[in-house]
Amino acid sequence: GGGRRGTWPWHAEVAEPHLPTGAQQSATVANPASGASPDLLPHFQLEPEDVYIVKNKAVSLACRATPATQIYFKCNGEWVHQGDHVTQHSTDRSTGLPVMEVRIEVTRQQVEKIFGLEEYWCQCVAWSSSGTTKSQKAFVRIAYLRKNFEQEPTAREVSIEQGIVLPCRPPEGIPPAEVEWLRNEELVDPALDANVYVTPEHSLVLRQARLADTANYTCVAKNIVARRRSASAAITVYVDGAWSEWSKWSECGAECTHWRSRECSEPAPRNGGRDCHGPELDTRNCTSELCTHAAPGAEDVALYVGLVAVAVCLVLLLLVGVLVYCRKKGGLDADVADSSILTAGFQPVSIKPSKADNPSLLTIQPDLSTTTMTYQGSLCPRQDGPAKLQLPNGHLLSPLSAGRHTLHHSSPAAEGADFVARLSTQSYFRSLPRGTNNMAYGTFNFLGGRLMIPNTGISLLIPPDAIPRGKIYEVYLTLHKQEEVRLPLAGCQTLLSPIVSCGPPGVLLTRPAILAMGHCVEASAENWSIRLKKQSCEGTWEDVLQLGAEPCTELYYCQLEAQACYVFTEQLGRFALVGESLSMAASKRLKLVLFAPAACPSLEYNIRVYCLSDTQDVLKEVIQLEKQLGGQLIGAPRVLHFKDSYHNLRLSIHDMPSSLWKSKLLASYQEIPFYHIWSGLQPFLHCTFTLERLSTSTCELACKIWVWQVEGDGQSFTVNFNIAKDTRFSDWLVPDEVGTPALVGPSAFKIPFLIRQKIISSLDPPGTRGADWRTLAQKLNLDSHLSFFASKASPTAMILNLWEARHFPNGNLSQLAAAVAEVGKQDGALFSEAEC
Repeated sequence: GGGRRGTWPWHAEVAEPHLPTGAQQSATVANPASGASPDLLPHFQLEPEDVYIVKNKAVSLACRATPATQIYFKCNGEWVHQGDHVTQHSTDRSTGLPVMEVRIEVTRQQVEKIFGLEEYWCQCVAWSSSGTTKSQKAFVRIAYLRKNFEQEPTAREVSIEQGIVLPCRPPEGIPPAEVEWLRNEELVDPALDANVYVTPEHSLVLRQARLADTANYTCVAKNIVARRRSASAAITVYVDGAWSEWSKWSECGAECTHWRSRECSEPAPRNGGRDCHGPELDTRNCTSELCTHAAPGAEDVALYVGLVAVAVCLVLLLLVGVLVYCRKKGGLDADVADSSILTAGFQPVSIKPSKADNPSLLTIQPDLSTTTMTYQGSLCPRQDGPAKLQLPNGHLLSPLSAGRHTLHHSSPAAEGADFVARLSTQSYFRSLPRGTNNMAYGTFNFLGGRLMIPNTGISLLIPPDAIPRGKIYEVYLTLHKQEEVRLPLAGCQTLLSPIVSCGPPGVLLTRPAILAMGHCVEASAENWSIRLKKQSCEGTWEDVLQLGAEPCTELYYCQLEAQACYVFTEQLGRFALVGESLSMAASKRLKLVLFAPAACPSLEYNIRVYCLSDTQDVLKEVIQLEKQLGGQLIGAPRVLHFKDSYHNLRLSIHDMPSSLWKSKLLASYQEIPFYHIWSGLQPFLHCTFTLERLSTSTCELACKIWVWQVEGDGQSFTVNFNIAKDTRFSDWLVPDEVGTPALVGPSAFKIPFLIRQKIISSLDPPGTRGADWRTLAQKLNLDSHLSFFASKASPTAMILNLWEARHFPNGNLSQLAAAVAEVGKQDGALFSEAEC
């Protein structure tokens, strides 16, 4: 039967409590039918256990005790109403004592009422004539599993027999997620493979990499709510090649040489491993009866004299050609387009002799002139103007007979203020930033170039031959602050990208320039209608392109990727990407960033939680703002998917040690209205949590900050650092980019100019067995844009321009070379990978 008083660790005598209606009278009188001994306290045969609420399903808690006259539940210190109890009576067959079992239901709404204050718990209290017994506490938690992994496995290339560790930190969840690994979608079972094991931190370890381990690995996290998959990590196990033994020397031939050979086969390179280094064939002089030595005769002398004469003739012809070319170029006019607003803020492209000891510079005759003329066209292109300028025939690069030249671009910092001052005098450009941090500018000719605004992901690629020969354009690229440019949004529309200007507008481009900028949309055709907007000369915004629909003009095209878009445009101007949600599942990416003071001399301490559009330019502005405020990053940034569900964003702080800190927040959470976030027009939204430490000697801060959208995605930050000296999160800040924001000519491109021209001339014409630009687009995963490429005079040039825009400056040129070489092999080896 039940134990005596004090037998159970949770037994306690309590004063007569305030019970639910109708319970107090019965709790003080023993049940006459029970026959219970007066010295027996209630003994729990069944106690409530911890449970999890999945979605909106209610959960049941039960307890059973004997002997007991009454049982009631108390949740978070308050009695549950008598009508919410379901009671059953029975008799214990072994002891004959009465048994009472009580159940209650707990709903998600009850738990959410105290969400963020403390955990929800319930406890049974049972009475008998001898006293009171309490059960253990049962905690009721809302089960969830976040979408984003805290750490995902990354692709790697490893040598055979090398160890591999694939890290995986699953998303935060209640209950904690279980982790399993997939190899090419098949479950990895360490019990079946001694070479594989999973660490307690969920990392997958391959003790010695084998060729069979080359596969795609995926980390899977699951609990009772959901199942999440990480991004797959491609593991490539490669083998470096090694030479075989040399063969025996061959017999000495009539040419007085013999040879030996070896093969790169022990082992042969596999999966991209390094080829063997060194010669495959070795030859040496030798002597034997077959070897004949003859003195040079008259025929050999005549041959040498003839070769020398031919070489002298070729040199003379080359000199004459260069002189004619230079004289011809000296008589041409060189027009410089500055749109009447860019008149003295730039130095023209200069021709400077290169260093004699640098033979790697490209030898070219620049198509430039020192004469500067004003571009006479209107800032707004006329509708009846010429569509394209035909490129003249002839070589883009002509070698010089003596000396080398290279292009140098000069853009002194002192010119920035003068440049901006001149821009401000024009009505169309009154809203340009009054500083050079958010703009770049340069002088370009037919060789093209690139403008970049550091730490923003914004760039403008001007391809070769986009500017007509004989002209020089002064081009600028500007990032606008959203409060300075009025962009009207209607209905469910939202700004998805920065507002960017490139110009001057109205200049003639014979090939599309490519404007690259970030965006914050989780794009899907069923959830979004995305449009590219351009501001007209009158100041109105017009839709010039709807992504995913048939373009109404060939002037614009857009390649939308996961975090960036690439806009092809033959008319420069002011652009922005705007989206309209088609369902409540449409979501934008928010970047959550935590900042706090780097120094705290007072008792007050502020934590600022920024909720930003997930683009580099906004993060750059916030970092610059925090540097001015003396702030430091106190946690790794997180990404939250914010849905078009009309629900607000909530922020709360928890689990602070009350003996050291207290929060001045009166409510349980702060809230940012839905429309403030969804419009995208308020870039620096944030909430501040003001804390107070009870002593100036307190420097350790530990707490949790939760950020979640009601009925949507959420993220949590675990803050644990020393406010006086902890700077371990400074590495997460965007580093300052080095290099010039303007690159002119060949230095702006990864692909060498002559190789580029050879690829274009080889792949533009239709090839045998389909080996042409279409195959190259397919190998670069650009085959969804074939119709756009085909509409241009040189489809291959469009593909290479897009590759340059996407992969500069860290693009893997060898991968492009391999793709081009594969296309060449399909058409009689047009060019090899070594050439590229």
